[in-house]
Amino acid sequence: MGSNSKTIVWFRRDLRIEDNPALAAAAKDGCVLPVYIWCPKEEGQFYPGRVSRWWLKQSLALLEQSLKSLGAALVLIKAQSSLTALLECINATGATKVVYNHLYDPVSLVRDHNIKQKLVELGISVQTYNGDLLYEPWEVYDENGYAFTTFDAYWDKCLHMQMEPVSHFPPWRLVPVSGIVKKCSVEELGLEDESEKSSNALLGRGWSPGWSNADKALTEFFEQHLLDYSNDRLKVAGNSTSLLSPYLHFGELSVRKVFQSVRMKQILWAKEENSVGEESVTIFLRAIGLREYSRYICFNFPFTHERSLLRNLKYFPWHADQAHFKAWRQGRSGYPLVDAGMRELWATGWIHNRIRVIVSSFFVKFLLLPWQWGMKYFWDTLLDADLESDILGWQYISGSLPDGHELERMDSPQVQGFNFDPEGEYVRQWLPELARMPTEWIHHPWDAPLTVLKAAGVELGLNYPKPIIDMDLARDRLTEAIFIHA
Repeated sequence: MGSNSKTIVWFRRDLRIEDNPALAAAAKDGCVLPVYIWCPKEEGQFYPGRVSRWWLKQSLALLEQSLKSLGAALVLIKAQSSLTALLECINATGATKVVYNHLYDPVSLVRDHNIKQKLVELGISVQTYNGDLLYEPWEVYDENGYAFTTFDAYWDKCLHMQMEPVSHFPPWRLVPVSGIVKKCSVEELGLEDESEKSSNALLGRGWSPGWSNADKALTEFFEQHLLDYSNDRLKVAGNSTSLLSPYLHFGELSVRKVFQSVRMKQILWAKEENSVGEESVTIFLRAIGLREYSRYICFNFPFTHERSLLRNLKYFPWHADQAHFKAWRQGRSGYPLVDAGMRELWATGWIHNRIRVIVSSFFVKFLLLPWQWGMKYFWDTLLDADLESDILGWQYISGSLPDGHELERMDSPQVQGFNFDPEGEYVRQWLPELARMPTEWIHHPWDAPLTVLKAAGVELGLNYPKPIIDMDLARDRLTEAIFIHA
């Protein structure tokens, strides 16, 4: 096509200029109209939570500045229907083409298919790209042409496949389309209620959303933390993980760039025979692989946000106990490590991956609460809430995946506490009522002598709850539920 082409670039979870295939293709082709459509109605039950919307708002503001400086301002639209909004943009500008990068969650898959169908029927050219993954889900199958259902087999195949190098440099300049499109400001999108602003102000102290900040976060992780990642990731206190997941979720960071940069480190450390670095790289790449796998599972098994991949839980006797659900959410279960994690999540929108595993395992196995409830709560509260990763994590914990946890495996929060928070620092930080508990009792205060509790100012059942359920009773209930269900 010639340079007279007018293309709408539909931004979604690819809020970056660099290595953005849809934007790069449109920029080469002629005039560009960058559009972001906020359509709460289409989000349905997966309407983003407060902290997710805060991040999105900051990210859009920075993307708006970047695109403006390149010559084509971002058009922000609040709409009842993404299709209607796109059609209005097409009518206002005479655009003949719409381009966007793929999404893989169950809600987006259906919407995108319908929109593409309608636009093509109307004679609009639609081109779509991979801006979110190393490999498309339909590119990776076993030797019989079936989808993988175990992570190791899937990831092993991926690591042996060829990958195109990152070639999408930021456009030098964008030529804007002519025509007047009705748009609104970031504030007018309504991503942040007045009542949320004071809580959200605290988020800005710890996080800097936006694609240019994502680059800085990646550099800092590589230079300061990647080498020790294999050891540090086991500490639940402090910033011991990469902290890149929100940037990856919103597409402010290209996963291919992350992968290729890590591969370079891997080659370097292998040459230097740096075994610590090599182990760190392998473990970090596995985390990238799990993100890929989450999209792969959702694409190939699009029912997984509602029911288990395996049929093993179809008639499982869950305890839909609202009081237990509330106690878990509020960090009032009486198990310190679980409670510390849930209070950190509520306060900051963030918890370490190890804590995510611990609190979700407690939810499913101790309380026998339906895993879908927990999945939805994580979606509502996490800063890096990512539906595909959320689905994979909760299915894994509830034994719904062929390579997931065995459902009968119960890990004691007390033992986990001694393993991952040996000095009790994390518990003390988030449960001030236990701040004076001696380290030997901090993860199981119910066993502590009365004199110890009194000296620490802890009154079980008053200022800190007794365990919501005894561990032996929880184990018996789980065993019985598995037996009834079998």
